[in-house]
Amino acid sequence: MANFSASANCCPSVKNILLLDSEGKRVAVRYYSDDWPTNVTKLAFEKNMFIKTMKTNARMEGYIIHTLSRTTFFIDFASLGRGLVSFHNPYAADITILDDNIIVYKFVQDLHFFVTGSVEENELLLSSVLQGFFDAVTLLLRNNVDNREALKNLDLIFLCLDEIVDRGIILETDASVIAVKVAIQTMDATGAPLAEQSLTQALATAKEHLTRSLLK
Repeated sequence: MANFSASANCCPSVKNILLLDSEGKRVAVRYYSDDWPTNVTKLAFEKNMFIKTMKTNARMEGYIIHTLSRTTFFIDFASLGRGLVSFHNPYAADITILDDNIIVYKFVQDLHFFVTGSVEENELLLSSVLQGFFDAVTLLLRNNVDNREALKNLDLIFLCLDEIVDRGIILETDASVIAVKVAIQTMDATGAPLAEQSLTQALATAKEHLTRSLLK
């Protein structure tokens, strides 16, 4: 679990969290940086990022294996020669660098999850944000992580984003905590879920995960 309460200048931060579909179209996005001041610049960044990460995942030619801290990365030297470093890790979040930004990402079904930070940011921390977001969405969607379910539950996804990051500052990365907070927010004053029964089940599952993590 990660909780931070100091100022933005001394806290780990992210520039955006993006959820796109398999065609690169927006599902849910949050920007926390002025690096992209207009919607046009945001869309341009999303397009370039989508194209770059699709190419990274689509081909493995020209890659060599580099092992660091028990984690396997595949380094694309063609991109390295152009000043764009691409890593592919088949076991965890993938990492790339674009326009002096670190991007960690994960593709699941027809959804693409992205977290962007400055080039000075710790990529492991960015990966924990990505994993927390993905796992919380998985809990709330009852493992039905696809574009159709995401569009049907956009309110839950945006609540997840709000629980993870506030104005770029990382608040929480524990998926169980995030999912519980989101589920509680969707209940009315009487405690009855405003959404369908699946949300109650998601809340119960998230609480179970949280209890197990506290007992470890």
